[in-house]
Parts: sequence; structure tokens; C-alpha cells
Amino acid sequence: MRMAAIALLGVLALAFGVRAQTGGSSAAPQSQDKEQGGGDDLLFGQFSLHGQLTNIWQYHPAFKSPYEGAQSLQGGNHTNETTDITGFFGADMSHGLELWWNPEMDQGIAPSDTLGAAGYVNGDGAKVGKLHPYFRTQRLFMRWTVDLGGGSDKLEADTNHLARETTKDRLTITVGKINATDIFDDNAYAHDPKTDFMNWSLIDGGAYDYAADAWGYSYAVAAEWRTGDWTFRGGLFDTSRFPNGKSLTNGFWQFQYDAEIERRYKLWGREGKIKLTGFLSRARLASFTDAIAWGQAMGQPADTTLVRRYRSRPGGVVNLEQPLSDDLGVFARLSLADGHIEPYEYTDIDRSVSTGVSLKGTRWGRKDDTVAVALVDNGISDIHKAYLAAGGLGILVGDGRLPHPGDEQIVEAYYSLAPIEHVRISFDVQGIKNPAYNRDRGPAVVFGGRLHLEY
Repeated sequence: MRMAAIALLGVLALAFGVRAQTGGSSAAPQSQDKEQGGGDDLLFGQFSLHGQLTNIWQYHPAFKSPYEGAQSLQGGNHTNETTDITGFFGADMSHGLELWWNPEMDQGIAPSDTLGAAGYVNGDGAKVGKLHPYFRTQRLFMRWTVDLGGGSDKLEADTNHLARETTKDRLTITVGKINATDIFDDNAYAHDPKTDFMNWSLIDGGAYDYAADAWGYSYAVAAEWRTGDWTFRGGLFDTSRFPNGKSLTNGFWQFQYDAEIERRYKLWGREGKIKLTGFLSRARLASFTDAIAWGQAMGQPADTTLVRRYRSRPGGVVNLEQPLSDDLGVFARLSLADGHIEPYEYTDIDRSVSTGVSLKGTRWGRKDDTVAVALVDNGISDIHKAYLAAGGLGILVGDGRLPHPGDEQIVEAYYSLAPIEHVRISFDVQGIKNPAYNRDRGPAVVFGGRLHLEY
């Protein structure tokens, strides 16, 4: 916890300043269309400053593990901790143009060094874990918003969002280094591992293999057109040089197209949303058939790294969120990707179904608390199973064998407590049946605690 204490001092220093009203400063939202919620900006003229700290502690007791491979969830008792501090520096460049910079400090190693389960248990822990703190610029982008009429709209201040008066119909263009899920596949109840669910197959569609480096970020050009009850989104994203790689390509020679249609509607007098997201990756990718054939010919484990060629991998997500009352909401996602081609960036999932419910603490006198529970079923194609059975390694999984495959099934529940303003303390538990699609191992249970400060 020494690093947590150091990080806490850092974020308090970052957030120290004079609180001011945002007034009518010119700004615009990202994809989330934040008509509600938000918060205060620390403003210095036309500049905005926010900061956040998230510290996650996780423990899993020993579970059944008759064998382990190079990328297995380790079967013994393990305790892990990750910390990140992020600054959100924004500037209003006038006429709807904003500039944002997010420097970040990361420290810590997630369970089994971010390996061993396709629905991984720490969505805030980078794939690149280190014992000592290190710093990176994660986001650096410009956003330009053009008002198109349709009535007035007021957007509240938030991280990477300036408060502004705008119109209901608008066009937003984003250029720079961002996370694709800043714009696509958002969900009010399951999207942010810093404050809600932590499992990778809950914070996004599990099969949404979005373009990114190993930290989750990409160079991109994206546009959103909001009109009436519809929003249309599209983007071009740079992929990493190699699957799950640390560096991105130069000049978008490997890339991904993303597109999304959002429809807002009213059910029982409350606005819900349904989104259809599609993606198409164009990169050097391997087919599992080729990887297995190479291994058989060479008398080696199946290996995708030696049979890659330039090809496409498509996929999509259906995403639903529906409030049922002022304090109760439900969500669901269905995602699917081409299971004959290796996943490139996110995790080893070809199809995923998730659903859950989120309840505010109004009914027991704690309106800022949240309790939530969700269920996930992750699956892979038959040829993907054969690849793992032949000793192949994926992005996160690979037990060296897979004699008895099965769907990876996950349940996660958390209680998020808000003891004082700007502070959240969460208690989390995740159960994973058939980790890495292996019925010989598990089930594994992971207990977690999370401290989150944001200003």
C-alpha cells in the first residue's frame, strides 16, 4: 500500500486549486452525450484540470489446477495490486475546438501478469505491468464540435469534457490518440473499471477486438453525428505493429474501421439506448487452421506468429441499457467476431453474452452508493479450441493443452461506497468457471478492493 499512499498524495496535489463555476465555456461531449451528471472543472481562464487515482487490490485463493501452461491463471494463493494516476488537462481553443492531454502513471502487476482468463479480472491493470512506477501520455487529442440546431442542450463538465451550451443536433470530430471505447460501445452501467465492473468482458463487448496498443490506446480519426433520437459514429484506428503489441504502426498501414448506430427510445417513460457496433480489422493476422497445420508439419505446438498474412477480421456488438426507475437499471451485450482468425488486440473471445443489473443506494439511505451484479458467457470457435488444444498461445490464454474445453462463465458483483465527495471505495468478487475455456481448471474466485479518487 506504500504506492497507494504516494499516489494519493500525487492526486491531491494535482487536484488542489480554486474551485470555479464553469459558466458557458465552449466545449463539447465525446460519445457519451453527457446531458446529465458530470461535475465541476478547475478552470484557469480557458483551461480545465481534473485528476484521478485508482488503486485495485485483488486476492484469489488456490483453486484446482492439475497443470499450468505459459499463459495460465496461476493456481496458488496470490495477492496483487495495481495503481494508476491520470491527469486530464483541457483547453478551450474557441469555436467548439478543444485540446486534451492525459498523462498517466502506472504501477503494479495484475494477477498472473494479466494472463489466464479471456474475461480477465482487472480492467484497470495494463497488460504491461511493472513493479516500479512509469509514465506515459495515453491520450492526446483534439475535438471539434459543430452545432446543427434541433433545440438547445447543456453539457456538464467532466473528465475530458468542458461544460458548454450546445444544440441537441451536432457533429463532433475527434483526432489524436484515444481509446476506441471512449467513443464506441459505451454503457452507463458497465464500462468503467475505475468505478463499476472490473472484468474485461463486462466493461466492453468481450469480442470487441478494438484497435489499440498494449495499454488500450490508438491514433484515430472519428466522427459522431447526433440527430434527433439517433447518433451515427465512425472511425479509423491504427493497430499495433504486432498483435497485442506495445507500439502502433506508422501511417495506418494496419488499421481498423469502426462504425456504430445508436437509437434512443423511451420505455415506461425512461430513455433507454440500443447500439449496434461493427468493426473490421485489416492487419497481418493468422488463421488457426494455418497455425495448427504448421505445428503438425514441424512437430511443434501450434503457432500463429509464423503464418500471418495481411487479411481481414470482422466483428460486432449489440449493446443495450435501460433504466427501470430512478435508481435501478439493466444492461446487456452480445458480441461476435470471426472465430477462424486470431484476435488481434483485446482478448481471446469469439463470442460473448453478458447481462446485469445496477441499483443505487437510495432505498437504504445512501443515494451515491451502487450495488451491481452481472453474468457473462464467453466462447470460442471449434478451430480456436483446436488451436489451444495443440499448444497454441493467445493474447491472454494458453494452458498448453485443452483436452476438455467449455465456455468461460463469469459472475461479478460489487458494492461501491461513496463515504465523502470525490472518493469511492468498492468491494468486488468475481467467480470464473472454466478459466481460459478449460474445464480441467478452476473454478477460480477473485476478491477485490478498489480505491478511486476523482476531481
